[in-house]
Amino acid sequence: MPINELRAISTFAKAVELGSIRKAALSQGVTAQAASQALAQLERSLGVRLLHRTTRGLSLTDEGQHFLESTKPALAALERALAQARESKDEIAGPLRIVGPRSSFAGILMPVLDAFCTRYPGIQPEVMLDDGKTDWVQERVDVGFRIGASTDEGLIARRLFPVQLIVCAAPAYLRRYGVPRSIDELAAHRCSSFRHPATGQMLAWYLNIDGEVVHRHMASTLTTNDTELEMQAVLAGQVIGQVANLFAAEHIRAGRLVPLLLPNMSDHIGVHVYYGSRSAQPRRVRAFIDLAIEHLADTPRYVLTAKELKAAASFSGKARSRSTAT
Repeated sequence: MPINELRAISTFAKAVELGSIRKAALSQGVTAQAASQALAQLERSLGVRLLHRTTRGLSLTDEGQHFLESTKPALAALERALAQARESKDEIAGPLRIVGPRSSFAGILMPVLDAFCTRYPGIQPEVMLDDGKTDWVQERVDVGFRIGASTDEGLIARRLFPVQLIVCAAPAYLRRYGVPRSIDELAAHRCSSFRHPATGQMLAWYLNIDGEVVHRHMASTLTTNDTELEMQAVLAGQVIGQVANLFAAEHIRAGRLVPLLLPNMSDHIGVHVYYGSRSAQPRRVRAFIDLAIEHLADTPRYVLTAKELKAAASFSGKARSRSTAT
C-alpha cells in the first residue's frame, strides 16, 4: 500500500474519532486543507463516498462505516508496531550483530563484549569473525572492527589505536642465531611469512625506511595462514617474525620477545571500529560503540611506548655483545 493511502486512511479514522477534519489535521501535524484533500483522494481511489460533510460536522456513509470497521484492526496493529519500534530503539537489549577479523582479534573483542554484556544482560550478541570482506547490508551488521579503515561507502570509521608492526625474536633465537643489525642482514636469518587466509596472498613485511613505508617479501623458513601459530613459532625461538602489537605487546613487556630494528618499525595502519549513521542507530548499538571507544581508544594495553620498546630492545645489545665475545 502506498504511504499516502495509509496516511489518508489514518486521517479518515482520526476525523471520525474526533468528529472534525480540522481536529484530525491538527492531531497529525498537517493543514486542514491537506487533510481534506487526502480524504477526497482516498474516496476517488475507492470510488465511494466515505463521509457526509456539513457545516455542522461530518457523519459516516454506509460505505464509510463498513470501511472504518474493516480498517480499524489493521490501524490498531500498526500503531502497536510503531510504538514497539520506538521503544526498542531506546532499549539497551536485544540482538547485536558484530563483525571483525578472525586473526587474533577474539582476545581484543572479548573484554569489551564481556563488560558490555555484564552492564546490559539483555543484550544478545552475534559475533562473526572473518578475515574476508563482510557485506554490511547482507549480513545486517550493527558494528564492525577492521585493521585498516573501512572501504565501504556510507560507513563511519573511527581509529581506535595504531597497529605497530614490530620485528621480533625470542631471546633463545638471538642467543642461537645472533642479532640482525639491519634489514639487509635479515636475509641470513630464519624469518616467518604470513599467508592471508581469505585471499591466499603472501603478505610482505611493512618496514619504515627513512620515513617511508616499504614492502619487503622475506625468504621464509616458516609460512602459515594462522597468526597464533606464527606467534608460537616466534616465541619458541624458531624464527624471527614481524608481529603486531595487538598480540605481541604482552610478550615484549614480559621479556618473552625482543623488539629488533626499531627504526624500521611501522605503525601506518590502525584498528578501526566502523558503523552506519549514529542518528538512525538503536540505543544498544550506540552504547556498544561508546564502550568500545572507551576501552580501546589509544589503549596502553596494546600500544607500546618508545620508552618500553627501547628498554625491551636492550636485550639484543647484550646478546650481540656476548656473541662478539665468543
